Amino acid sequence: MSFTANELVVAGWTGTDEKGLLHHIEELAVLGVPRPSSVPVFYRNAVSNVMQVDRLQVLGPDTSGEVEPVVLAMDDGLWLTVGSDHTDRKAEAMGIALSKQLCAKVIGTVAWRLDDVAGRWESLIVRAHATIDGKRVLYQEGTLKSLRHPSDLIARYAGGKPLSVGTVMMGGTMSAIGGIRPASRFEMELEDPASGERITHAYDIEALPVVT
Repeated sequence: MSFTANELVVAGWTGTDEKGLLHHIEELAVLGVPRPSSVPVFYRNAVSNVMQVDRLQVLGPDTSGEVEPVVLAMDDGLWLTVGSDHTDRKAEAMGIALSKQLCAKVIGTVAWRLDDVAGRWESLIVRAHATIDGKRVLYQEGTLKSLRHPSDLIARYAGGKPLSVGTVMMGGTMSAIGGIRPASRFEMELEDPASGERITHAYDIEALPVVT
């Protein structure tokens, strides 16, 4: 997939399940993260944060990935792939926007035309496995029924206008199974049960030392 990103939007608090959304807010609150000012919210990040890599360097041991659906606005319309909103959890306690800017957003190298799957959005599945302390575990899993439809997010963000070509919009995430924690490897996938197709991507995480 050839794509030139011109704008990066990280949508947050996009859950349609109020109970699940509150749970995610609470699990972040445990880490000292302030509650959101609005739901949903749209964080702007530097477009240089968009990466299609299999190895990610981060500063310190306090970062983790989050599997998300990702909408790409191309010349020929909207496309859907999978991505990870990798975030610095230590910085998150100081400010969510800062924590998201500090880490790259890794996205898949394959995409589906959004129109082809938009009608069955609620049945699409996102899933993540993480390697934690040398053990591969199921980290996140759920259908996109729990997240706002891209048409809803785009309308709210763009005020009824279409997304500008080159925009990358990350669509939000769901709770981590067992709680948010760092990993040495993050594997993510987007599955369409109707067609049996999957988009997968994985990356290793190298934590660089924090030197004073």
